[in-house]
Amino acid sequence: MPAATIALVGDRSPTVRAHGRIPLLIDTLRRRDGIVLDPYWIPSTEAEDLDRFDGIWVVPGSPYTDREKVIDAVGTARANGIPFLGTCGGFQHAIIHLARELANLPEANHAEYGSTGTDVIVPLECSLVGHEGVIRYTPGTLIAKIAGVDQRLERYHCSYGIAPEFVTRLESAGVVFGAHDEDGAPRALELPGRPFFLGTLFQPELAGDGSRAHPVIRAFAEAVVSRRERGTDTRAAQLV
Repeated sequence: MPAATIALVGDRSPTVRAHGRIPLLIDTLRRRDGIVLDPYWIPSTEAEDLDRFDGIWVVPGSPYTDREKVIDAVGTARANGIPFLGTCGGFQHAIIHLARELANLPEANHAEYGSTGTDVIVPLECSLVGHEGVIRYTPGTLIAKIAGVDQRLERYHCSYGIAPEFVTRLESAGVVFGAHDEDGAPRALELPGRPFFLGTLFQPELAGDGSRAHPVIRAFAEAVVSRRERGTDTRAAQLV
């Protein structure tokens, strides 16, 4: 059976530490966990027709050259039930998509690009670039089950987060924030009822020394492989 394919959506750069870590983690998943993935790096300007992939990962590195295609990539995953992971900038742009499509905020935007609408993603009061902080998980959520612990120290590299006044509105629209920092600010999102739809403001790519995949990344990889296997079984059944 061909390996499960994932689209790594983002503008690859040697200056983004997470971009260097991701290939190492994919190799680690193969060697340590027996999870084989076939990754394709998709620049934001080419992020189209992504429904052919078994998984979509919007990686760190904002501002993206084409933010709208990145936001549409989130929509492709949600509409087609494709396992989705958004980390750092991926989390932020997933929030924009969900605000536009679920929370009735069609002009939702990201302040990093300049004020051209309703900024649901805004500068944090204190930058988290190079910061580590404690994350507390909400019992019963997907990310809590993945983590298997009540809290964990996570690493960040960002300066933007959700504008506090929109948190309740997003929750009312069905977005679940399954992890918060010590001050109660949302640090992870998910959509119940989806095979796998998860975003983290922290960067699981940067956990440890790269010799072991973070539980979030491993869970995403398992969901991607599961989707590939289900699709193969369906195609095989159709040929009988």
